[in-house]
Amino acid sequence: MRALALAAGFAAVSAGQALAQDIAGAQKIAAQVCAACHAADGNSAAAANPKIAGQIPEYLHKQLSDFKARSGQKPARPSPVMNGMVAGLSEGDLKGLAAHYSAQKLKPAAAADKDLASLGQKIWRGGVAASGVPACAGCHGPAGAGMPAQYPRLSGQFAEYIAAQLKAFKEGARANDPNAMMRGVAARMTEGEIRAVAEYAAGLR
Repeated sequence: MRALALAAGFAAVSAGQALAQDIAGAQKIAAQVCAACHAADGNSAAAANPKIAGQIPEYLHKQLSDFKARSGQKPARPSPVMNGMVAGLSEGDLKGLAAHYSAQKLKPAAAADKDLASLGQKIWRGGVAASGVPACAGCHGPAGAGMPAQYPRLSGQFAEYIAAQLKAFKEGARANDPNAMMRGVAARMTEGEIRAVAEYAAGLR
C-alpha cells in the first residue's frame, strides 16, 4: 500500500511539473501568436474574437483540440484562422494554453441594449416553453459561470460572438457540441431570441 501511495504521489508531482513546463511554453506562444487576436491576457478587443481569459480550462482545451486536424480527419470545429494556428502545436501546448488563459482575469464586455437584455433574462432563466427552448441557466449557471469540464463560461463575453456561435449551431456550421445539445437548442430559437440571450449574457457578472 505504501508503495502504491508513493507511486501515486510521484505521478502527481510529475504531472504537475509537466503542466508547469507546458504553461511556460504556452506563455511564449500566447505572446507571439495568440495575442494578435485574443490579446496576451485573453481579453480580446474585437467582438469577432472571443474573450478567453478566465474561461474553464477543460472547455478551452476541447476547443483547441477540436480546431486541430488529426490522422487525416477534418477538424471537428472548422475555422479558416484557428485550424492553421493550432496545426503545429503539441498536446502539451494545447493544455498549457488552456491553463494559461483560464488563469487570466476576465475584463468583461457589457450589455448595450437594456430592452433586449431584459428579454434575454427571461429566456436565460426560464427558457421558451412554447418552442421547447430550455433555460440557459440550467447548464451555464444563473450568473453564466458555466460548469467545469462541461459547459463554458458565457458571462461577460461579447454579445456579437455569442450570437454568432448560436447562429452557427442553428445552421449546423458548428457541430462540435456533445450529443448535438446546442444544435438542438439553437434550432428552436428565433434570431431575436438569440440576440436577446447573447445581449443578456454579455452583461452577466
